[in-house]
Amino acid sequence: MTGTRDIESRIVAIYRETILPLYGYVSRNSSGDRTLAEDVTQETWLRAVRDWRRKGVPDQPIAWLTTVARNILVSYYRRKRPLPLESASVEDVLAALDAGRTEQSSEMSAAVCHALARLPTAQAQLLEAFHFEDRRMSQIADSMGLSVRAVEGRLRRARQNLRRELEALVKTAGGQG
Repeated sequence: MTGTRDIESRIVAIYRETILPLYGYVSRNSSGDRTLAEDVTQETWLRAVRDWRRKGVPDQPIAWLTTVARNILVSYYRRKRPLPLESASVEDVLAALDAGRTEQSSEMSAAVCHALARLPTAQAQLLEAFHFEDRRMSQIADSMGLSVRAVEGRLRRARQNLRRELEALVKTAGGQG
């Protein structure tokens, strides 16, 4: 019984340490939908408790939690038909992303979330780190074990793919990019 109690108390401690950062991550990626953010955060923690009781707590719980949350969001956005961009152009969305203003428009926020969900995980995480977490190139490079120049190249390719996904949303609306 002591082992069970130890794992339970460890899970509770990790919950207290990570719930706000996890909710912040999910919230930034939920296109302003508070109910979705709460549901994804809850589902992530339900999976964590179930998995961690069986397999033990991972070495980096917040990394495990954000990966699971991202996968839940990706599944959600892939199932949900994206709203076409109607009142904003791709250039408007990219400019808002650069300025950190996508949350000011639910249409832009939803478009970015849908587009990110369709990108390879590594590209989406790179864009999230740079644009949403406000991490500098040097910080990203250090965390990835890459040179700043390599991160710049990967970020450029990720932005090109993001642009393509956003252009697809514009076409869905019958608009022009």
